[in-house]
Amino acid sequence: MTLGNEELEMEHKRITANGLDLAYVEAGEGPLALMLHGFDTPRLYRYLMPALAEAGYRAVVPTMRGFAPSQVPPDGSMRLPDLIADANALHEALGGGSDAVLIGHDWGGFTTWGAAAAAPERWARIVVNDVPPLEFYDRDSADPSRIERYVHFYFFQMAMADRLVAANDLAYLDWLWDHWTGNVPGYDSTEDRKAMKEGLGTPERLHLGLELYRQNFPAATFGTPQWEMARVLDKLPSQPTLYLHGTEDPVVDEATLVEIIAMLPPGSDGAMIEGAGHHLLAEKPQEVNRRILAFLAR
Repeated sequence: MTLGNEELEMEHKRITANGLDLAYVEAGEGPLALMLHGFDTPRLYRYLMPALAEAGYRAVVPTMRGFAPSQVPPDGSMRLPDLIADANALHEALGGGSDAVLIGHDWGGFTTWGAAAAAPERWARIVVNDVPPLEFYDRDSADPSRIERYVHFYFFQMAMADRLVAANDLAYLDWLWDHWTGNVPGYDSTEDRKAMKEGLGTPERLHLGLELYRQNFPAATFGTPQWEMARVLDKLPSQPTLYLHGTEDPVVDEATLVEIIAMLPPGSDGAMIEGAGHHLLAEKPQEVNRRILAFLAR
């Protein structure tokens, strides 16, 4: 994994956590700051990682199970309970203390919500980017424009998605990136898209990436009382939480942000990042870093 910041001294390592061999990079010394990526690339943390290291944290960015160069899970599981177990096992394997912080984006955000609630003794503070608490995905769920916005959730359920997403050098992933981010002035996504494709660059790994959606939003139970993911995320963290969301990512607006903050424990905060889409860590890194560091320093 390459984060793309030549000025940062990073160590590329591997570790066994929750029975899997996971690749990660780290920099700095101090309390653990674990950063989790989603259906994209850990490279999105290339700006936050050195900022955390400079602020006195041991900044660690692992590559999610199934994504290259981490191990493919032998049982093929990409279920959220296992992603949560991975995060808390990484805390253990890395020697994290009760002062550790957990930061997540996209599927790493879902994982952060769940891991912090499941093991509050491990994480002092958490930060989630662009993935609100699960109940906020039910808002206006019958709105045709919202259904269209989440079209990949439904498309990925189909067996033909493995073949169609792989076609033309994974062209669908380029479309999906534009779909969620578009054109943010000053942000060139070329290398991030390339890194995403490298992480999913074999049929087996691409299949597992799609399984994130198939296993966690299964057609038979998605939205019903039997839906496992809803049960896993039925409790919010008890730790102070910072929630950040790009104004161009339509899942959350200012009014919804107020509701989210009101649900979170004392000491929590949130902000809309003006002009950012779904990949705000790389789109607006200066503002995102400033807000995260100020929150952690309280």
